[in-house]
Amino acid sequence: MIDKNSYGTLAAVFFLAAVFIYAIHQLVGIAWLKWALIVLAWVFCIWQLYFFRLPKRNPAGSDKKVTSAADGKVVIVDECFEDEFLKRQCKRVCVYMDFFDVHANYWPVTGEVVYYCYHPGKHMLAFKPKASEENEHTSCCIRTESGAEVLFKQHAGTFARRIVNYSKPGLKVQAGEQCGIIKFGSRMDLYLPIDAEIKVKVGDQARACETVIAEIQ
Repeated sequence: MIDKNSYGTLAAVFFLAAVFIYAIHQLVGIAWLKWALIVLAWVFCIWQLYFFRLPKRNPAGSDKKVTSAADGKVVIVDECFEDEFLKRQCKRVCVYMDFFDVHANYWPVTGEVVYYCYHPGKHMLAFKPKASEENEHTSCCIRTESGAEVLFKQHAGTFARRIVNYSKPGLKVQAGEQCGIIKFGSRMDLYLPIDAEIKVKVGDQARACETVIAEIQ
């Protein structure tokens, strides 16, 4: 399946590829170069289909098991003060998505959305430390049945120019269901209770829905 929010992007990609291929036919007289450029255009289109796909996953999350909200590499595992909504010391796990990762995002834990906010901002490289503070991003907090709160932030990167998030306060969510998408390279930050038991380390490859990031009370 293809992400429903990406139909317009894919239509634009295929239209531009068609224009490019037509121009190549008209302007390039060297046969091998012409066909090499045409193949390159088709490879790019196929890559875009791959990029915006919604793969079949086996969700491992619950109201106590927090799974990765995105595919990618774990780049930060630390403790920090979350000053936007939680207003307390938290454990933080950050996952960086590159151009070849699935960019659809998924609810990391089962519960109810109690906070959501969109923040316009810069578009620095998403793996830089200041990206979490200054880049365009969304913030969403989910409260589990036991009262534990998990906040996650979708960060735009240098090339990411659109963040989609289905959050709204009061929405009941299920771990492993799609919550949105970030288009192109970007980062996902999870803020967890300070007593959460972290299950990953820096350098690990995370799979959305399936990789357990932490266990909470």
